[in-house]
Amino acid sequence: MAEIKGNSAYNSARNSTYWQQLQMLAKQPWSLAALFAQDDSRATRFSTQAGALYMDYSKQCIDDAVLEKLLTLANSCELPTRIDALMQGAMVNTSEERAALHTALRLPESAKLDVDGQNVVADVHDSLSQVARLSERVRSGTWRGFSGKAITDVVNIGVGGSDLGPLMATTALDEWADTDIEVHFVSNMDGTQLDNLLKHLNPETTLFIISSKSFGTVDTLSNAKTALSWLLATAKLRAGTEDSVLRRHFIGISANSEKMSAWGIHPEHQLQLWEWVGGRFSLWSAIGLAIAIRIGMAGFKELLSGAHSMDEHFAQADFAENLPVLLGLLAVWNSTFLQVNAHTVLPYDGRLSYLPSYLTQLEMESNGKSVTQHGDHIDYDTCPILWGEIGSNAQHAFYQLLHQGTQQVSCDFIACVRRYSGQSQDAPLQQQHELSLANCLAQSRVLAFGNAALQESEVQVASAADKYKYYRGNQPSTTLLIDELTPHSLGALIALYEHKVYVMASIWDINPFDQWGVEMGKQMAESVHDAMQKAGESQFDSSTNQLLKHIQQLS
Repeated sequence: MAEIKGNSAYNSARNSTYWQQLQMLAKQPWSLAALFAQDDSRATRFSTQAGALYMDYSKQCIDDAVLEKLLTLANSCELPTRIDALMQGAMVNTSEERAALHTALRLPESAKLDVDGQNVVADVHDSLSQVARLSERVRSGTWRGFSGKAITDVVNIGVGGSDLGPLMATTALDEWADTDIEVHFVSNMDGTQLDNLLKHLNPETTLFIISSKSFGTVDTLSNAKTALSWLLATAKLRAGTEDSVLRRHFIGISANSEKMSAWGIHPEHQLQLWEWVGGRFSLWSAIGLAIAIRIGMAGFKELLSGAHSMDEHFAQADFAENLPVLLGLLAVWNSTFLQVNAHTVLPYDGRLSYLPSYLTQLEMESNGKSVTQHGDHIDYDTCPILWGEIGSNAQHAFYQLLHQGTQQVSCDFIACVRRYSGQSQDAPLQQQHELSLANCLAQSRVLAFGNAALQESEVQVASAADKYKYYRGNQPSTTLLIDELTPHSLGALIALYEHKVYVMASIWDINPFDQWGVEMGKQMAESVHDAMQKAGESQFDSSTNQLLKHIQQLS
């Protein structure tokens, strides 16, 4: 397998002259109002398109000089070679010594990609055929529960990428659902989601998908154990109940077949992952079973096809027209050079309600790092704090801070141009959609230009003395317009952000495919849980000891 040995194979962007030049450019005063006033062609030059995705980044605090230096910086750290390494199965995940081949999950069946002598494309499509087989059994009604009744509800039990990806995609694509089978998602360790759900489900007709790459995640297995107990308590059958319930009501998705078998998942109901699939990049794999059940295998394959089209664009398009490259470079410019350390994602479409949460994990778990790939401490800002919300809800929540707060925040506005059929009965909905689009464009305009945005409108501009109504503007943003939300365009959108993450990581010289920062808390939780079960003094810090004592007194 090809590899990146401590990143020594590549030049570091941090040490290039272009990095220093960008630092100097960042020190000059940036005014979006002035940039637009000086350049009538700005919006045309700072926009580009790939397939159904149109990106306008003219409201970012950049000019031609900055863009040129960013593009040169990308080439100076050999981004083209890094992209090729990602696509070809090189060891880009250096700390765990493996590839990160989520792009292979959406390669067409006719493709071939050998990693360690194994054609992974054949393995991927073998897994997809199993996804098709199991999903069709459920959708057709031939999968039966312990009492012989057809499945009506599917519960995906997972956490992190095993939950957020399928949850986001099934929510976004629910209008493509062609089955009455409902799909639900459970992730929370404390049991609240599961408890509320089980009160309304029929155990005879409920199927559980246990999604865990390691099949050792305590959050997931604790929920799975409770689900099994619920089924067993309700079945009330003679001896052999557990084997029957496990076979008829559980599917496992994991890279660890031994643990799935030990838990009781029947071999025919085990779907395989690979070590080169990161959790937050895994919805394209068997982890997407819940998506396939809800929208059908044809729809799921369209999702994969859309992602693959963005993969090809990322690998082939000139960097000056390359959406993931530009989006990643702009993020580096904002966070590292302009020190805009907060970023918000604002979809003006209710179907994308879970996209901000999905991207929060994708970006912050991937790029929330402070050590380079060869172990050096980083002396520059990497991943910004990211959050988001549906745009119309966000307007009534945190836009106050965006417009009049003291923090600089970069924004991604996302909207779909076409929605609803245009038939007479949909006219009110079409009007609502247009109103949402208008709000999207208006908010990005006011964030960019502040009170100056209103000078040519009929709205009276607040006087300079009326400080409470003053909008300072100059908040940078990018607007992504999707022709129409479909499985294909959603796949392209998600892949766009995946590749954005890789571009950022390449410039910052960090590994976006590990997540060591989540491990110590899990390990410490085991020690704390042990102490919680015992009386007497705990050997932690005084705060933890005191909190444990309070909990034990009330237990």
